Amino acid sequence: MTDLDPFEKNIIRELQRDASLTTAELAERVGLSPSPCWRRIDRLERDGYIKGRVAVVDRRKVGLHAHIFAQVKLNAHGRANLDEFSNAIAAFPEVLGAYVLMGNMDFMLRIVAKDIDAYEAFFFDKLSKLPGVQEINSTVALSEIKSTNELPIL
Repeated sequence: MTDLDPFEKNIIRELQRDASLTTAELAERVGLSPSPCWRRIDRLERDGYIKGRVAVVDRRKVGLHAHIFAQVKLNAHGRANLDEFSNAIAAFPEVLGAYVLMGNMDFMLRIVAKDIDAYEAFFFDKLSKLPGVQEINSTVALSEIKSTNELPIL
């Protein structure tokens, strides 16, 4: 972050809030003219600060009512093949996030499904059948208090 100037930090903040802004709108919000603003955005994208721009979709509106967090423990053979497990879960569209953990469990997965029955099918037909899986602990989220992709850019 030390190589970002205040304008670039503001650009990132604003794009996190609304990635649909035009360059002119963004330039006005951050206090630049459009050309220098565009050059900064281009640099931020080339240098990997901005990895992409997406629409944030309400999962319930598209019929994904179940939100589950699953902790997965691999057996010794599974731990030796972390890449194999990682690649397998990366291919599942139901898995929105996957994190390697330190502690008793090896992975934390954030999963969405149409409903609990759909998650049960995913659990038994896909997740539990992956090689090396020893244990899965699933926790169903009842409600969502906060969900953001906006990073605190200081």
